[in-house]
Amino acid sequence: MTDISCEALVVHCMDYRLQKSLNDWLDKNPGAGNYDRVAIAGGVLDIYSVLKQIELAVRVHRIRKVILVNHEDCRAYGPAGTFERHQVDLTEAEHKIHALHMNLIVEKYYLKLDGAFDRVY
Repeated sequence: MTDISCEALVVHCMDYRLQKSLNDWLDKNPGAGNYDRVAIAGGVLDIYSVLKQIELAVRVHRIRKVILVNHEDCRAYGPAGTFERHQVDLTEAEHKIHALHMNLIVEKYYLKLDGAFDRVY
């Protein structure tokens, strides 16, 4: 049996406007070919769908890190999608992930439409 593992699971919105910025950034962080990728409308908006994907990636690919990326002008959030709301949702997602997988590293980002990634703490 082949050893199957990768560094991270990346969860981001499916929005077509982000794909070039995401691809360029992911080639460097965590590195090309070293992550599983989930694109879901709203990023962490549907946290229970996200948690299912994390569970699978932990079990099947033994990931060590989850990278969550929400973004500016997310149509899944609509008018409620302020930067502050994204901060809250990303932080709540991190807490839910750690409740199930305390050893996973969780990184949170807010992606602006100009391609800039802001780390959320």
